[in-house]
Amino acid sequence: MNNQVKMKLELDHKSPVPLHIQAEKLLRKLIEKPEYQKGKYLPNEVELARMLGISRSTLRLAINKLVYEGLLTRKKGIGTKVTFPSMSTRSTNWLSFSQEMKAKGVRVVNYELHISWEKPGEELMTFFNIENGTRILKLERLRGDPKGPFVYFISYFNPRIGLTGNEDFSRPLYEILENDYSTVAKLSKEEISARAADPFLADKLELDAGEPILKRKRMVFDPGGRPIEYNLGFYRADSMVYTLESERKI
Repeated sequence: MNNQVKMKLELDHKSPVPLHIQAEKLLRKLIEKPEYQKGKYLPNEVELARMLGISRSTLRLAINKLVYEGLLTRKKGIGTKVTFPSMSTRSTNWLSFSQEMKAKGVRVVNYELHISWEKPGEELMTFFNIENGTRILKLERLRGDPKGPFVYFISYFNPRIGLTGNEDFSRPLYEILENDYSTVAKLSKEEISARAADPFLADKLELDAGEPILKRKRMVFDPGGRPIEYNLGFYRADSMVYTLESERKI
């Protein structure tokens, strides 16, 4: 890597701005360079962390943010490079499930609630930037309205939050995080796809196996860009209408 690029890959270690935020901003500028737009891999994490004078875990916070925004893709054993999602949009506001239902005038009913501690797979370890063997809290909830259940949620939480599993999860989730653990949900990235209900989900959602359902994956970050929740929601297809409001800049 030439000296000109090295000069640009510098962080201000005396700045009050956290180093992972500085690294994220630097990476956003770096990947705009033509060579990376054309598919060149970024410097490996060890080299890049050394050049910036930060730990690999700090660097990964920055890289993970861009990965989960769909700007970068990471291939194990190969490297990290720019990626381009097939379609992308940005919304200025998003709501929790409880807020969504309240806005629609729907009374939420919790039909099932299960709490467990699990060793996450590679995707969750990467998302939360945690070491292999670290257990994380898993929250499963079957929710709906008085007529019946229509969504099955599976949530995983960053262990740094400090959740114990003894919380009253009948309360709104983000209210618990903010009021009890000073953790504010600021940014959400979502992916929605269609799939057929397997026997487990069909039983939960009172469907026949093979009937269509909608899967919504939500990745939630705090104001500092740190991941706090990885959520999967499986909806009856006849219960969810996804409306997106966007404003065009002119």
